[in-house]
Amino acid sequence: MAKRINRVIELIESGEPVYYTGIGELTYENGLKQASTWADFLITDFEHHAFDVAGLTAFMKGLVDGGPTKAGHRTPAVISTLPSNCRTIEEVRANAWQIRQVLSAGVHGILHTHARQADAVRAFIEECRYPFHKEGREGLGEGQRGAGGQRQPAEIWGVTPQRYTEIADPWPLNPEGELFLGLKLENQESAANSDAICRVPGLAFVEWGPGDMGMSFGNPDAHDPPYPEEMDRVRNEIKGAADRNGLKFLCSWNDPNKDDAENIQVLIDMGAHIFSGGGEEKATVGRKMTNRQMPVG
Repeated sequence: MAKRINRVIELIESGEPVYYTGIGELTYENGLKQASTWADFLITDFEHHAFDVAGLTAFMKGLVDGGPTKAGHRTPAVISTLPSNCRTIEEVRANAWQIRQVLSAGVHGILHTHARQADAVRAFIEECRYPFHKEGREGLGEGQRGAGGQRQPAEIWGVTPQRYTEIADPWPLNPEGELFLGLKLENQESAANSDAICRVPGLAFVEWGPGDMGMSFGNPDAHDPPYPEEMDRVRNEIKGAADRNGLKFLCSWNDPNKDDAENIQVLIDMGAHIFSGGGEEKATVGRKMTNRQMPVG
């Protein structure tokens, strides 16, 4: 079976948890270095830092020139957050240029923040798609991504521009799709609407964003466990909505009273699929616990 372009989807399809880390500097030189990353994917944080698409483009080119990865992929998967949020349909439409620009740089997915309403999430998915894709159209409108920007990401992915437009589509909605799209459900409104949000076609994963969720309950520093009862409740609500709709769950667990293996066991028992936090040492412990046989990188 041919390797997927997106390493994350390949691992998820095989039933393996995945681990990620931040990109660091958005430079060509750092791309060369990160091509051999320990992580299953890299995330660029435009939610909290400068929206540097030129730097992202140079970084992606560095990944290609520094590759292939240890597992034989052209590059590690790269997921991007955005400066805007997914709160309302108006906010998503007004800032859709951000979606187009990171996808045209060659990233493999987007993690959109502060999702609150299902119609905003539908708009997000539509903005990531080309209009000729028909999967899921019973629950989505026409794709809004236009022709003309596919050459550069096609070069990053190592395919023709035509093939890029065919596979630059959300997985698992499109089984051949290579885009991994997710949401942060990180406030009480998000939790209340989590079932409707998670039903939107085109999503692959969600997380519950404990730092911001804690703030929505009036606690400015509740990112890590042990959590108050109301936060355990909303996490379970969001995880339940993800499970009912076939979405993967991203979660961290960094209880200072537990060691790495114990914290990872909490995530395994929870049924999480994407493990956040802890770095390479924690990922090494987790991979041994799940008997991963595939090479990392």
